[in-house]
Amino acid sequence: MALAVLDRSSPSSALRFSRRLADLWWLVDVRRRRVARDNILRAGIETDPTRIRALSRGSAQHFAMVVVESLKSAAVLEEERWSDHIELKIAPDVMAVLEDPDQGLIMASGHYGNWEIAAQWLSRFKPVAGITRAMNNPRVEALIQRRKPRYRFHPIPKYAADPGRFLAVLKDCEILALLTDQHARSGGMQVDFFGHPAATYTTAAMLHLVTRTPLCFAACRRIGEMRFELMTSPLIQHQRSGNKKHDVQVILGALNEHLETMIRQAPDQYLWGHRRWRD
Repeated sequence: MALAVLDRSSPSSALRFSRRLADLWWLVDVRRRRVARDNILRAGIETDPTRIRALSRGSAQHFAMVVVESLKSAAVLEEERWSDHIELKIAPDVMAVLEDPDQGLIMASGHYGNWEIAAQWLSRFKPVAGITRAMNNPRVEALIQRRKPRYRFHPIPKYAADPGRFLAVLKDCEILALLTDQHARSGGMQVDFFGHPAATYTTAAMLHLVTRTPLCFAACRRIGEMRFELMTSPLIQHQRSGNKKHDVQVILGALNEHLETMIRQAPDQYLWGHRRWRD
């Protein structure tokens, strides 16, 4: 019923309603509010309690808006005048890879801006595979699977048994989109994020080193109502030194630095409520 109402609402109405729902959730979910406060303090983004509280609330509103924007993405992506909604700042060497049908791309990002809009728009060039975790509620998961795969974007399960699923994506010259700022439960590496070690998945760096597939950082920042700025870093070039651990650390450090730079531009567009640091 909620989706039916959302589908029939204008973007302005739907986004306004989502922010009010987010305010309610933020008031109720005390644990997430505390996690957001602690993360903001640790990152050094804000120190004043009033501003921290406002930023935490803004982050909750942002996530709700991401959901609405993604569900109503047809308004952005299917119009001929898509350029009215998306400003491109794609590095020339990345654009060359996107336009090359015989080359795959590893695109790393974080829970910043609207990563769903970015993946869907980039699938104009070639199929995009995004890593997802199944919802705990099977009915919600079935709903997402019906609604989420659009254009040439397709989700692949995070915990699938097939270890070659990432290699298959790159072999098919597709884009592998990875969110690198989740806590790595096992097999991760401690890499500084805002000056503090954070357990980081090594997948993006390892795939780049092993397959030599081009790698870049990307972000899609909201700059207005249903308007976004999609940017990428230049290709991250790193020559193998013979010390795999060192090489992985350098690459992950570069990705974290790009993400930090984007977060500082619009800190309310980052999901501070997820536990990035776990002592």
